[in-house]
Amino acid sequence: MSSHNRVAIVTGAGSGIGKASALALLRDGYCVVLAGRRKTALDETAAESGAGERALVFSTDVSSPESVRALFDASKEKFGRLDVLFNNAGISAPGVPLEELAFDQWKAVVETNLTGPFLCTQEAFRTMKSQKPMGGRIINNGSISAQAPRPHSAPYTATKHAITGLTKSTSLDGRKYNIACGQIDIGNALTEMALRMTKGVPQADGTIKVEPVMDVNHVASMVLHMANLPLETNVQFVTIMATKMPLVGRG
Repeated sequence: MSSHNRVAIVTGAGSGIGKASALALLRDGYCVVLAGRRKTALDETAAESGAGERALVFSTDVSSPESVRALFDASKEKFGRLDVLFNNAGISAPGVPLEELAFDQWKAVVETNLTGPFLCTQEAFRTMKSQKPMGGRIINNGSISAQAPRPHSAPYTATKHAITGLTKSTSLDGRKYNIACGQIDIGNALTEMALRMTKGVPQADGTIKVEPVMDVNHVASMVLHMANLPLETNVQFVTIMATKMPLVGRG
């Protein structure tokens, strides 16, 4: 384990990519605020890390300005500064035809996947611009869906395309505060959410096919690599994916 005093906030840290990334950061010596809706899952992540006081669990609804503000206040009170924010929390909608999707289902995805990262980025800016030394890093989980859609995925794909715009704007607006922002687009990391890939998922030609997956810890290693870069260097966009997943070419 490294010896340093860097602090990170990870949203969606109770499972999947968020959990793996939080554990990687904690193993590297970070103090990490584990944010998410399910406190029990966050507690399990913290316990698994064995990091003790370096892990702070905070139940958070990223779609709520008040909840996000409370998260960042708690982080600052506990650890004093913020070096890394990983905007990872996300949900998807049922895979139904676009015209059958309920408005509430659309709204829930937009509020979590787009409004949530925006609210967290706002609070990160407020913290990072006022601390000494000034600055920090924001990493956004864009997903492969920021590049190409799956069938019946309009809400998820729309929000992930929007994350690319948020990443670019954050990079530009953060320059004067020494805030770097990059995006990691992840394809078929084996998590609970991606388990269906191993059983067969709809393809663009209407068929159902099993897709290759990869170990989620490879994603966590990439997040850690991005987090540990000096602020003069930024990975603006990176795609990490199962080598043989049907993205490149014609499927």
